[in-house]
Amino acid sequence: MFRPCIDLRGGKVVQIVGGSLSDDGSGVRTNFESSQPPRWFAELYRRDDLRGGHVVALGPGNDDAARDALGAWPGGLQFGGGVTVDNAPAWLDAGASHVIVTSWVFREGCVDWDRLARLSERVGRERLVLDLSCRVRDDRYWVVTDRWQNFTELELGPDAFARMSATCAEFLVHAVDVEGLCRGIDRRLVGLLGEWSPLPVTYAGGARSLADLADVRKLGRGRVDLTIGSALDIFGGNGVTYAECVAFNRGQ
Repeated sequence: MFRPCIDLRGGKVVQIVGGSLSDDGSGVRTNFESSQPPRWFAELYRRDDLRGGHVVALGPGNDDAARDALGAWPGGLQFGGGVTVDNAPAWLDAGASHVIVTSWVFREGCVDWDRLARLSERVGRERLVLDLSCRVRDDRYWVVTDRWQNFTELELGPDAFARMSATCAEFLVHAVDVEGLCRGIDRRLVGLLGEWSPLPVTYAGGARSLADLADVRKLGRGRVDLTIGSALDIFGGNGVTYAECVAFNRGQ
């Protein structure tokens, strides 16, 4: 299934090359910046009943824009970006169906299982999505944090997914090495996600055509959904139209 997204940088809806993010914002490669406010996209997704999409704040200065988007469709979109145990309830109150968390549950490159347990208990595992976005190193997939710049010691695999699935409702996985490049999905990773994860997974990274939706469904054994960003016409792309994605979902 197709899941929509609203990526925010500086309060604007953008599409970026994922691997170009940095703490100071220098060197970020932007594929698209919308003249439409975040609310416009949320209302579009609400009209077409596209549930399970996410609003992600890429750095500071996005809180007002995120709240505006979430308020346009209460309960219809997930939120991620700087989520902690302290602010997670406020994002749910602002209209997020789930909160998405990654960096906060890692400390010095390792999973802080106590933090994860506290967060899961605070918001309820049914409203928590774990972001296990990853990069390739030594032909293996490792979770990266802090705007996808720092490798952790968590290697993706069946054991990691099995243990973490006890604390959350879903996983979000960006293939950072291909994110925003529109050169095709990481087919190997999608297949492994379908094999490893006992919970639904949303995969993002490299999608460039409608055929990718069908491929992700097949490779992911029906357990992996797809986010399409830079290739989508509403984000300035020419690989696939938003209308085609909506029609795909309705046909499933």
